[in-house]
Amino acid sequence: MDKPKYKRIILKLSGEAMAGNEGFGIKPQTIQTMVDEIKEVHALGVEIAIVVGGGNIWRGHIGEEMGMERAQADYMGMLATVMNALALQDVLENNQVPTRVQTALEMRQVAEPYIRRRAIRHLEKGRVVIFAGGTGNPYFSTDTLAALRAAEINADVILMAKNNVDGVYNADPRHDETATKFDNLSHMDVIAKGLKVMDSTASSLSMDNDIPLVVFNLNESGNIRRVVCGENIGTVVGGHE
Repeated sequence: MDKPKYKRIILKLSGEAMAGNEGFGIKPQTIQTMVDEIKEVHALGVEIAIVVGGGNIWRGHIGEEMGMERAQADYMGMLATVMNALALQDVLENNQVPTRVQTALEMRQVAEPYIRRRAIRHLEKGRVVIFAGGTGNPYFSTDTLAALRAAEINADVILMAKNNVDGVYNADPRHDETATKFDNLSHMDVIAKGLKVMDSTASSLSMDNDIPLVVFNLNESGNIRRVVCGENIGTVVGGHE
């Protein structure tokens, strides 16, 4: 059996990843594929926390086009992440993986409020914890949420699962054939070069708390396990500064 390199991880999933090739909504087969991989890693004894975005349900630019106030649009995005979290929880538990959803926005009928010590206890008991509802504040992304929660629960690493992109490049490889992939970067490199790994607030928070990231392709089967077990795929950010 593979030996995991990391004991406690934050897995960052984009909302778009929930939609598969549809681009919008929640695609059951796509979530099932994710859950199969998460279950495989869970079986290795790894403590797993997940942060999921909401871009498959609500995008901020739609609010802008409507003339909506930014804070209002951001709260709608937070609610979208809760919908994704509940869908992911349901499939995980249908596959015998105990899961708890914790939200920064209080909604006790559907999820626990975020309590740091309780989240850590769930992880210690072998439950997957899904953090939803953003940070509870507008103007902060789910990338920032991942960095914040990683610091709070003392995660070993943030795994940034990307759609059909196998790491960090100096340009978008989907539109620029000359784009060059980085194997290793410092957090300061990411900030100084303006690389689109995560937003600048999240990058600064990760750097300040010395939290490494691994950016990898979610769409290749088995990649979550490979990254957790230390295989050299994707791009490693930090961890050597």
